[in-house]
Amino acid sequence: MWKLKIAEGSSPWLRSLNGHIGRQIWEFDPNLGSSEELAEIEKLREQFSKHRFEQKHSADLLMRLQFTKENPNTTILPQVKVKDIDDITEDKVTDTLRRAISFHSTLQAHDGHWAGDYGGPMFLMPGLVIALSITGALNATLSKEHKREICRYLYNHQNSDGGWGLHIEGPSTMFGSVLTYVTLRLLGEGANEGDGAIEKGRDWILNHGGATAITSWGKMWLSVLGVFEWSGNNPLPPEIWLLPYIIPFHPGRMWCHCRMVYLPMSYLYGKRFVGPITPTVLSLRKELYTVPYHEIDWDKARNECAKEDLYYPHPVVQDILWASLHKFAEPVFMNWPGKKLRDKALRTVMEHVHYEDENTRYICIGPVNKVLNMLCCWVEDPNSEAFKLHLPRIYDYLWVAEDGMKMQGYNGSQAWDTSFAVQAILSTELVEEFGPTLKKAHTYIKNSQVLDDCPGDLDFWYRHISKGAWPFSTADHGWPISDCTAEGLKASLLLSKLPAQIIGEPLDAKRFYDAVNVVLSLQNAEGGFATYELTRSYSWLELINPAETFGDIVIDYPYVECTSAAIQALTSFKKLYPGHRKEEVERCIEKGVKFMEKIQATDGSWYGSWAVCFTYGTWFGVKGLVAAGRSYSNCSAIRKACDFLLSKQLPCGGWGESYLSCQNKVYSNLEGDRSHVVNTGWALLTLIDAGQAERDPLPLHRAAKVLINSQCENGDFPQQEIMGVFNKNCMITYAAYRNIFPIWALGEYRCRVLRTQ
Repeated sequence: MWKLKIAEGSSPWLRSLNGHIGRQIWEFDPNLGSSEELAEIEKLREQFSKHRFEQKHSADLLMRLQFTKENPNTTILPQVKVKDIDDITEDKVTDTLRRAISFHSTLQAHDGHWAGDYGGPMFLMPGLVIALSITGALNATLSKEHKREICRYLYNHQNSDGGWGLHIEGPSTMFGSVLTYVTLRLLGEGANEGDGAIEKGRDWILNHGGATAITSWGKMWLSVLGVFEWSGNNPLPPEIWLLPYIIPFHPGRMWCHCRMVYLPMSYLYGKRFVGPITPTVLSLRKELYTVPYHEIDWDKARNECAKEDLYYPHPVVQDILWASLHKFAEPVFMNWPGKKLRDKALRTVMEHVHYEDENTRYICIGPVNKVLNMLCCWVEDPNSEAFKLHLPRIYDYLWVAEDGMKMQGYNGSQAWDTSFAVQAILSTELVEEFGPTLKKAHTYIKNSQVLDDCPGDLDFWYRHISKGAWPFSTADHGWPISDCTAEGLKASLLLSKLPAQIIGEPLDAKRFYDAVNVVLSLQNAEGGFATYELTRSYSWLELINPAETFGDIVIDYPYVECTSAAIQALTSFKKLYPGHRKEEVERCIEKGVKFMEKIQATDGSWYGSWAVCFTYGTWFGVKGLVAAGRSYSNCSAIRKACDFLLSKQLPCGGWGESYLSCQNKVYSNLEGDRSHVVNTGWALLTLIDAGQAERDPLPLHRAAKVLINSQCENGDFPQQEIMGVFNKNCMITYAAYRNIFPIWALGEYRCRVLRTQ
């Protein structure tokens, strides 16, 4: 049976700053589990598979099953249902909240964080399996139980047409289909196995033009495997790392996720590395194409892309650039004397790869560069210590649920979810009842703050300061993020106002000052906040975005979410520490407010870039303005935002927004105009903050009714459609949102709406 283990790391090849706090890994123990428990798990798997086309998102039931047994819920209150808004009372809302927080507390790990699924994208696991196959570490790293669960996941998320999407809820794409097909074959599935699923997948690929039409990232992965020629790739010259930083398209100016992915890609491209040509590789060369492999026009293939994948088509200027580099620059770099420059560039690239590895304890910023960096370390030296240090950190990215084993989009969302959970619980004013939960969460937040900057010359390594920041996941990961720092700071400040005997000792004021220093350092000149760093270049650089599947990846853009979170954190800090950098803090808040007002859409909404979508962005927009002192009466932006949200409220009283809002940038309801507890929570929080209760509380009562009646018998809330997003086109799971935001919204509703009436 699979078991989730928390904050453990016994391997001598693992490094940690704080005893692996926040680490969450799944291990298989053949001796674990009674026959009843194993039968229950199989039932959950069968139910998911049976309904996989109607409900594509797993509900994280294996973790819930484990934690329910390890942390039994002692608060048993009857389920609350209300027939109409006249039935809603403070007592009923309080009972709903007690049931919800009691259940959510059972999901809290012993180190204080909330573990959960952060999967969704379908292109992550293939990179791992390809890299492990090339390095010969596949069988040593992934047991037969790992492989079985990975295959289960891939089969479960095959679309009815035979293909696989970019993410679990998306339509079939060449990128998702080819890489998933290749992964299944490398895991030992035969070309005609899987009850016809493999054959069906191959038919989808061939019927849509074959693997030459895969996206550029897919071309790269197929090339290192040996089932695509490097001449069919657009250039990724490592020499770009030798250019002076003053040039606008220097990689050091790019968004860190972009540069950290293209850094190892450029190494593999520069070396034209190809793994061992095995019988499976030779067979794949026959299976993936509509013409014989030796007849493929690889120059033509460089710019081929299936229409299903084409979210960001290459502009003409980009095609001219790649063709020029391919035909004129690459022949120079591949031959003497230009090869000397290529060798120097490759050494420079590997210096940056090793710096990233060492300063994230070999977790790396994300799963794509994690696997690519690991492969580069092996290519550089198959017996290197760096490669051995990479291997045990693979498990930090793997998650098991009833739909199988997936690779997550990060090593988790631990710090982010914990900061939100604290604020949600505090909103209910049930602090004394849930003191132990808050105390453990407080401990995690304190333990996950980054205590030092990265070593060396930060400018040389293109890194921002990080001392005092909070990461998205764990201190060992360590990359500083503006909104994660802001939410960590907000939660810590709120907790510092409570008695130490309930929630433990507060953070030292110096650590608050360090966090504020990070926040202030991340504001751009126009007032907005980007994610990890300042915006270092120009938006026109998106012209050279080579990733056909993703939008806005080249630079770190400012966002309403990051800007609002920073404003909220600084206003909270200013109340408790009014004398610390007073003028800078006030100036930062005002500049942030002007930026948010400037980017509001004409319909009153804000586009949310990190979750679905306008309900999320508008929550941040209004919450930031209110924190800065704006109100419905004195701010037209807030009035417009309220009008927008009220216009989207469904007849049932809730809100339900589809991921299509993100990719199409137009508000889209879920199919069938169904409500979603997370969107409803965001909208209810927004309207309460904007003073809707004083004008007309009816929309608030209707939304509260939806949330109350959505609660499950055990106090959980249902897992509905996917709610996270990145780069406009790829969705990702936030498993804790279904609990956090109904709690938060009903907490605010209880204390700020019902009590005032």
